[in-house]
Amino acid sequence: MTTIEPRSTVERVYAHRFSDEDAIGKDRMWREICRFLQRYVPERGVVLDLACDRGDFIRNIRARERWASDLRDVSPHLPEDVRFVRSDGLALADRLPAEHFDVVFMSNYLEHLPSGEVVVEQLRVAHDLVRPGGRVVVLQPNIRLVGQRYWDFVDHETALTERSLVEAASLAGFETDDLIVRFLPFTTKSRLPQGPLLVRAYLAFRPAWLLLGRQTLYVGRRV
Repeated sequence: MTTIEPRSTVERVYAHRFSDEDAIGKDRMWREICRFLQRYVPERGVVLDLACDRGDFIRNIRARERWASDLRDVSPHLPEDVRFVRSDGLALADRLPAEHFDVVFMSNYLEHLPSGEVVVEQLRVAHDLVRPGGRVVVLQPNIRLVGQRYWDFVDHETALTERSLVEAASLAGFETDDLIVRFLPFTTKSRLPQGPLLVRAYLAFRPAWLLLGRQTLYVGRRV
């Protein structure tokens, strides 16, 4: 089994990077982001938040079954109805039921993997977890849009653009359903408006994405 990072390192990095106050602000923004992402997640479906961190996505998305996984034990931050599995993302094929999920979601995760080959491997794991016709939804910093700021985070290892992301997903067996090259700003500490109403306005006004969007949203369907 491939190990992404020592758990102690992950915990130290995230404890330093995001304060409790940051986490509260992120959750407010994700409520609005999930209003947009809900179009890709059936409310009567089954969804997995892979590398969920504190669960900003899974806490705010609606689904019949909600699952989450992370290297760290983040279960205290998650609602009681979320089924949490502590695991390396690459090991989930052995920890979760195959072809059980309608959607596997990943946010700001693939850039932490050690190589493009491992990115493809992780997407293959997601492919095996979703039902035929199921989706993978990936929110991902785009190095072509971010430039050298991509490396401002010490745990970023693999550079991805929208083209390499599409290629990796295709190699894993997904067909592109949707691709929004410029979607969200690079980080939650970027110029994305912080208040819920302003975030909602940003998401409703696509010209703003062209100005501020540095993360790509990829949606692929299992063929």
